[in-house]
Amino acid sequence: MAWVLKMDDATIESGLVHDFDASLSGIGQELGAGAYSMSDVLALPIFKQEDSSLPSENETKNPPFQYVLCAATSPAVKLHDETLTYLNQGQSYEVRMLDNRKPGELPELNNKMVKSIVRVVFHDRRLQYTEHQQLEGWKWNRPGDRLLDIDIPMSVGIVEPKTNPSQLNAAEFLWDINKRASVFVQVHCISTEFTPRKHGGEKGVPFRIQIDTFAQGDSGEYTEHLHSASCQIKVFKPKGADRKQKTDREKMEKRTAQEKEKYQPSYDTTILSEVSVLAFLSVVGLSSLSKCCPLCSSDSSSPNHQADPASHGNSEQLSPTASIQDAQKWLLKNRFSSYTRLFSHFSGSDLLKLTRDDLVQICGPADGIRLFNALKSRSVRPRLTVYVCQESPSESPLLERRGNNENGEHTNPSSLYVYHALYLEELTAAELIRKMACVCSLPLGKINQVYRQGPTGIHILLSDQMVYNLPDESCFLISTLKGQFIMTQH
Repeated sequence: MAWVLKMDDATIESGLVHDFDASLSGIGQELGAGAYSMSDVLALPIFKQEDSSLPSENETKNPPFQYVLCAATSPAVKLHDETLTYLNQGQSYEVRMLDNRKPGELPELNNKMVKSIVRVVFHDRRLQYTEHQQLEGWKWNRPGDRLLDIDIPMSVGIVEPKTNPSQLNAAEFLWDINKRASVFVQVHCISTEFTPRKHGGEKGVPFRIQIDTFAQGDSGEYTEHLHSASCQIKVFKPKGADRKQKTDREKMEKRTAQEKEKYQPSYDTTILSEVSVLAFLSVVGLSSLSKCCPLCSSDSSSPNHQADPASHGNSEQLSPTASIQDAQKWLLKNRFSSYTRLFSHFSGSDLLKLTRDDLVQICGPADGIRLFNALKSRSVRPRLTVYVCQESPSESPLLERRGNNENGEHTNPSSLYVYHALYLEELTAAELIRKMACVCSLPLGKINQVYRQGPTGIHILLSDQMVYNLPDESCFLISTLKGQFIMTQH
């Protein structure tokens, strides 16, 4: 934005200093802290905004709709902070819905109805993640009540208002954007109901009033998201909002003029700020309004001990590519079943992005730290590694081993023993048999007995104690005969 200083010749001449010595008399004097204000300087009539053919930023980003809550904003909000509006519990407040489209914008909406959903949601991120639990607790303490209602007799220009018994914090309606429309809303929950009880005088949590508007799609359902906007509110017991507004106004009156410049003025109405699509999706997901990439997998002999996709869990890591369904399975198998509903819209990537502090705030210190450790844990080193090979060596022309025979002559045998690594964590005979069957591609039910060949060729029945005492990284040849495995140390 450019500024042009416009002055005529007379103004310039009258402003010239005729006595040069007098012009130096102020040098060296300190300017006081309140000597001038830049806003006052820019407000001088000599500064005029230069005309520009380019549209301003507000014009280029003009939202198609505007919602105005008819309640005054607090005067105790700093300049660059979001506005805060105080409401009385159960009192009807008008929200005016205005068509803010530029000429020619969204012509397909002309003479058509749109659907808007108004809801009260939490402002704090911690409470957003635990919204379901918070609302269930409120419902338990206030049976039969709703967090938000529409005052239908006072509303103007809305049709088909609906509330869902399972959605206590939301209501929906249709309205014609070409006609005057206002919806009167009542918020029945107060901010201190979601604050931990201590010794009285608790600071209430802020809420948000959000309105999401949808157009009718080809299917006839209102599913095409057009616009979302919200504002920050706090709700007090009847008359409490008026007292809080008065208290804030009196505090501001006691401040100096310089201090007042750091705060926003109080406005008679509150304009809801536009909400990004990402924020809209977040609110819809967290409030549970309506609503396969596998986990890291390999065969049963991998170090991660993952036999198949169905066996994910049991302290295995969650993959960033895990779908929502796989993330739910992971939570269940890692003993986080009480949080499956809370994270019902989270994929593996979403869960892994949460920080330790996020999880502590959402789940509490004990479960939050445990969940963080489970999400960030690395693969645990196996307790025992055993190498096994089927008795008949495989022939491979590509993998040759050269050596010397007893006479020192050069030989070129092509025989190569191929071993498989079995990683054991339970150190039981059943675990070793299961993994050997997988290596030999034999059904587990066809294995009758497993023996280890001991000294003088005796066959010793495999037991848990024997597996427990096997030396790490032992090598065995396996021979199979009529459902019997014989392990020969090699």
